[in-house]
Amino acid sequence: MTDLDPRLTPARSDLAALHLKGQVEASRFAPGAARQVIAASAPLRRRAESQAGLDTELLFGEGFTVYEEKGGWAWGQALFDHYVGYVPAAALGIVHDAPTHRITALRSYVYPAPDLKTPPLALLSLNAKVTVERQGAPFSAIAFGGEEAHVFTGHLAPLAAHAADYVAVAEMFLGTPYLWGGRQSLGLDCSALVQNALERAGVTAPRDTDVQERDIGVALPAPSVEADFKRGDLVFWKGHVGIMVDARTLIHANATSMAVSVDPVAQVAAAIEGAEGPITSIKRLS
Repeated sequence: MTDLDPRLTPARSDLAALHLKGQVEASRFAPGAARQVIAASAPLRRRAESQAGLDTELLFGEGFTVYEEKGGWAWGQALFDHYVGYVPAAALGIVHDAPTHRITALRSYVYPAPDLKTPPLALLSLNAKVTVERQGAPFSAIAFGGEEAHVFTGHLAPLAAHAADYVAVAEMFLGTPYLWGGRQSLGLDCSALVQNALERAGVTAPRDTDVQERDIGVALPAPSVEADFKRGDLVFWKGHVGIMVDARTLIHANATSMAVSVDPVAQVAAAIEGAEGPITSIKRLS
């Protein structure tokens, strides 16, 4: 079917997900196997090559359905935002226990023992999912690669506990380097900043700007820099998105400063208009 988005549809000419049988044409169909990200983060690429473009990243603890594993790559679909692509097979493991908590700090170290002086095992980013086996102070024990590891308890919150202000979450990323396809605290792009901020506030957002613009919020009439902006409004251009911090300033991950920055929305609009065109929409979340 031509109306299925290839970014979000696990279907190739030679292989497709079993649940798509009758909707797409493929040589064979597979039921898929549940896996979980066991690396701090994992790249999802459009081809099974380390030099292929980075479409997005998966965070520790997130689920991934594998339909094929070949040559060190797993082809499948992310459970969180349904993105389809190739992930290094070594970054995935068997699902033992469902995650119970998420990382709420911008990034937090994982230690082999409840001792901050021990060499850390990994560095997890905001919204990474962990299974807490035993809560304590100041460290909690988590499942990590089949072993017990430890994370600072103050950097954890139950999955159902949400931040009240997603703009404040976005502001945590100020200064984070811009990375096309990045989705973590060491580097991310404009739509990932929105996705991360909204996720922490309990809103599951699509990965790319065009789908975010289509699916999130209610559109304000006559989008322009003269709009009656409110904190939290999402401002979209062709291929770009930012979040209003207040009536006149916008936080966004951008290739101009190659970082997450706060800028006057009029300045951003003027810079983008010459290359990509004017603001296409302003969306307000309820």
